[in-house]
Amino acid sequence: MSYQDIYSASLTDPETFWMDAAKAISWDRTPSRALSDLGDDLYEWFADGMVNGCYNAVDRHVENGRGDQLAIIHDSPITGTKSSLSFAQLQDKVARLAGALVANGVTKGDRVIIYMPMVPEALEAMLACARIGAVHSVVFGGFAASELAVRIDDCAPKAVLAASCGLEPGRVVEYKPLLDGAIDLAAHKPDVCLILQRPQASATMIPGRDLDWQSETAKAAPAACVPVEGNHPAYILYTSGTTGAPKGVVRHTGGHLVALNWTMKNIYNVDPGDVFWAASDVGWVVGHSYICYGPLVHGNTTIVFEGKPVGTPDAGTFWRVISEHNVRSFFTAPTAIRAVKREDPKGLEKAKYDISCLRTLYLAGERADPDTIHWAQDLLNIPVIDHWWQTETGYSIAANPMGLDPLPVKVGSPSVAMPGYDIKILDDAGHALPPDTLGAIAIKLPLPPGTLPTLWNAPERFRKSYLQTFPGYYETGDAGMIDKDGYLYIMARTDDVINVAGHRLSTGAMEEVLANHPDVAECAVIGVSDALKGQAPVGFVCLTKGVNRPHADITAECVKLIREKIGPVAAFKLAVVVDRLPKTRSGKILRATMVKIADGASFKMPATIDDPAILDEIRGALQTLGFAKSG
Repeated sequence: MSYQDIYSASLTDPETFWMDAAKAISWDRTPSRALSDLGDDLYEWFADGMVNGCYNAVDRHVENGRGDQLAIIHDSPITGTKSSLSFAQLQDKVARLAGALVANGVTKGDRVIIYMPMVPEALEAMLACARIGAVHSVVFGGFAASELAVRIDDCAPKAVLAASCGLEPGRVVEYKPLLDGAIDLAAHKPDVCLILQRPQASATMIPGRDLDWQSETAKAAPAACVPVEGNHPAYILYTSGTTGAPKGVVRHTGGHLVALNWTMKNIYNVDPGDVFWAASDVGWVVGHSYICYGPLVHGNTTIVFEGKPVGTPDAGTFWRVISEHNVRSFFTAPTAIRAVKREDPKGLEKAKYDISCLRTLYLAGERADPDTIHWAQDLLNIPVIDHWWQTETGYSIAANPMGLDPLPVKVGSPSVAMPGYDIKILDDAGHALPPDTLGAIAIKLPLPPGTLPTLWNAPERFRKSYLQTFPGYYETGDAGMIDKDGYLYIMARTDDVINVAGHRLSTGAMEEVLANHPDVAECAVIGVSDALKGQAPVGFVCLTKGVNRPHADITAECVKLIREKIGPVAAFKLAVVVDRLPKTRSGKILRATMVKIADGASFKMPATIDDPAILDEIRGALQTLGFAKSG
């Protein structure tokens, strides 16, 4: 069947489509139906089935004779170590960790917070929870104590699984003092903390609460898999909210197993036994979907990478990992490729490695600008696929189905809607817009399996955040358009569509133009308050390594480019060169924070910011342009 046939079938007869996809999962009790309509725009998938996520990710591969296949490869250029686990070894470790949790009173439905760096034990922790029906909530390792405390109070964990430290280039981040501080701040107190002691830093243990990971698992009786309902929460993952309070995205077990398994072959074009690498972190949704669950459920080998695209030790580390571990499909963020491009614009590091094993590069997490895609295509000579999804959805809303029916690539577009996603472009009143017209991107309900059914303990917030603006639709919060061929274009977050003298303009379109300047490695455009025009665009550009031309010349050329490509209507007159852009640890540029600095508004320091010191540089750059005079 062609992509169009499959996509149409998913919309016209979702029941048959998803029940068929569910046959690839091992059920303890096969669901009687796929979709349950609960009324009031609420839905669940495979609700009455019984299933276990850990069994599907680990045990069934061992039972099917593939216990010797590698399940996890750990590559840590920061420590200079590499290791691996077969599915049989992983089964033993996970069963014993699950047994240690059971011995300490954790049962089905209890929450467990996981506060871990990029080590195999982070995946073992997730799978151990899934094994016994506990609901895990992974918090990015090294998160501030105050942010961790908020999450402890929201999900009320019975246990915490943590490491003594995480590693960044040139420094050790001790996790235990942060965890202790968070528990002190939190009203809820977990019963027990299992601490993985890493050699780089030894954690001080609190008697009666803290237990040693290794000794507890060594003496634990292996725990069996506990079947759970298809609508049983597999995990809670907190994402930032506009109020500053994090939103706990819930993922139901059955739907997420079915959907992720479907994507591994049809989108990422890997077969069981192939090595799949998502260069992300377990703290993000990519880490859940495509470091842990997706690859393992499908029978792939997954890579846990403790390093950076540059600096560990150089801009060739991605190519080394791909070459050494025979990676077939590679997934990372555009910002990571831009970092490599900025450091090694001619791609000289890649020449040191044979990466002929690599079939496709996938980009997601932020908008992939055409300049970055073209650079990667030219360097790697393979398809470079932009695809679009969210923490809330758990996997691609739009993509190019490389394992199904690869479509022509349109650079600048994440391609087309994936099965079950009925995407519409709406105006402010909720009316559908014609092709090539910028508007709000919304998805007609119901969403497909594996997407969020609600927020943890916050049903009204779920409704207000996603369902209220456009009744009958899920509001994505992104703005864009669909062309006459059905290709989607993500132009900006809705908040990043700026209004210049009555004209709605996309900051993403302006960034696309700036990225084409030969000296620009990375850029961001924000809209700042303007008394005359309402908002005015301001561009920030980071230069490619080795460029030493006068900054004034470069910014003047940037202004000229916008005028030529977008027109005078953009009123783009201000650009400034900066060394770095403020980003989250996953690589997303903190545009909203930059706007608040420019407008002199107060703001809360983003919990996920990679380096808070960068904001001072941004403030200084804005002050040279006449902004950020207070705040």
